[in-house]
Amino acid sequence: MLEMANIGKSYPSKHGPLEVLRGIEIEADTGDFVVIRGESGCGKTTLLLTAGGLLRPDEGSVLVENHSLYELPAEQRAQIRSVYFGFVYQQFHLMPYLDVLDNVLVPTLISRNERRDRARELIAALKLEHRISHKPAALSIGERQRTALARALLCEPKILLADEPTGNLDEVNARIVLDRMSAFAEQGGVVLAVTHDPAIRERATRAFALAEGCLVQSQV
Repeated sequence: MLEMANIGKSYPSKHGPLEVLRGIEIEADTGDFVVIRGESGCGKTTLLLTAGGLLRPDEGSVLVENHSLYELPAEQRAQIRSVYFGFVYQQFHLMPYLDVLDNVLVPTLISRNERRDRARELIAALKLEHRISHKPAALSIGERQRTALARALLCEPKILLADEPTGNLDEVNARIVLDRMSAFAEQGGVVLAVTHDPAIRERATRAFALAEGCLVQSQV
């Protein structure tokens, strides 16, 4: 379902090009929970954004069910993203003036009423019913992350991309988030999570370490 082939990416710096990714190869199919661990600043977020069609690599290709993302026009690539991907960002990106329910419903510009029941189901599954009318400022960090996860799952994506999904969470909140992500994979989705949290590795079907731009597969 998701294939990254020979991905390379560099950023300009005052000392010349800074190579962040090189020769990245990942294949993930239904049921896979792929975890990529690495220290802060090693390129994990760059890898995730590239996988999701948000950051063009310098070389290599990203395929989603045989659609080569970076060979598509920007508008078509955005359409593929909306159908296939759900994103869980490290900084949540919740709308401060919307409550939990409306934040979860943000992706549904047209079919908002049709998705309202599913939004409520996800909110319940992530133990947020008592916060459904609260705005982000009134939520704990764990509640914000769970709201962001519900939003990512609302439109029933096939691939969930998660950037440090438990990075700032306590054990209880981390378990709730990981349980839902694991269930998503077990039900036929693909999870690609980048993290420095060793606890996520326990949920992985495959685990990698990212260092000096390269991926090395490790034991689960």
